[in-house]
Amino acid sequence: MHRPPFRAEPIGSLLRPAWLTDARRRMRRGELSAAEFKRLEDRAVDEAIALQERCGLDVINDGEQRRLSFLGSLIETTAGLTRTSGLTKPWRTDAGAVEQLSLGLAATGRLVRRRSLVGEEFAYARARTRTPLKVTLPSPMMLFMFWSREESRAVYRDPFELFADGAEVIREEIRELARLGCDYIQIDAPELAILIDPAARAEVFDRNGIDPERILGEGIELLNRLADAPGVRFGLHLCRGNNDGRWLSAGGYDSIARAVFRGATRYSTLLLEYDDARSGGFEPLAEVPRDKTVVLGLVSTKKPKMETADELRQRIAEAASHFPHEQLALSTQCGFASGIKGNPIDVAAQEAKLRLVGEVARREWP
Repeated sequence: MHRPPFRAEPIGSLLRPAWLTDARRRMRRGELSAAEFKRLEDRAVDEAIALQERCGLDVINDGEQRRLSFLGSLIETTAGLTRTSGLTKPWRTDAGAVEQLSLGLAATGRLVRRRSLVGEEFAYARARTRTPLKVTLPSPMMLFMFWSREESRAVYRDPFELFADGAEVIREEIRELARLGCDYIQIDAPELAILIDPAARAEVFDRNGIDPERILGEGIELLNRLADAPGVRFGLHLCRGNNDGRWLSAGGYDSIARAVFRGATRYSTLLLEYDDARSGGFEPLAEVPRDKTVVLGLVSTKKPKMETADELRQRIAEAASHFPHEQLALSTQCGFASGIKGNPIDVAAQEAKLRLVGEVARREWP
């Protein structure tokens, strides 16, 4: 296993090249063969790896170039989800707008894994780099996005039954990764940070008949049961939603810090969104057990405006007044393209921000 902590990390997705998105459309129309598409997909992964390496990151991934979204391992490789436009969630912008947007799917059948996505991701990337690799997987509770009182209850009376089936899908992916030699897996759990915002809790969970307190109880237990593979270190990433620059919730971690930070006992690393005032202060870091690493997501992937090295180092110092400096690290706040479209930021700004993460981390922890 590569020796932790990694001081400079990406979170997950990188912007997908326009030519890759176009190639996916052409393949679906029958204008491009699967073999031809795979060659282009491989090229996109090669470029994602090269980008992260030249930015000086300590650990990298494949940029999630083979996925339609960060949820790929749950929605692209399973049966049980059908097309719908009726299931929406309230996405917000910094301008104050609220848009009811659908991810286009609902759970209408038992969730069954058909194939592995992460096996291809890891095996290909491992052969292309000597830099330590991590693989990102979504929390099975992200299936709340696809549970509907109207469309799902014929097969899932309780949304936690859906989450349990999703957990088995993710567990199989973890087993596959462990067999292939992956030693760092990150679980993305935006649903936990929705709980910090009373309005978001009501709109996203209460309105859909999902008890938020069960997320902090049964949900944390479910996440712990996932993180059970010998020789693998697990990271838990929290953000407040990341969809083409939009977000779901706002507020500090105070109300969930004890339950999540102390309850996620099998996760050695917490990767926390901290890029702007919506994330609150660093005081909740006092709840983090001293055997963990905290990766501060200080660099925004939502906005093209560049942070400065001095700003980042000042914020790291502020965080260190609540958690030991030697157990801190630096990352972007989230991925650059959690969905197929990506955030409103260009490839030059993406590279500049990743390079900043690498440079500041080298200065802060020489």
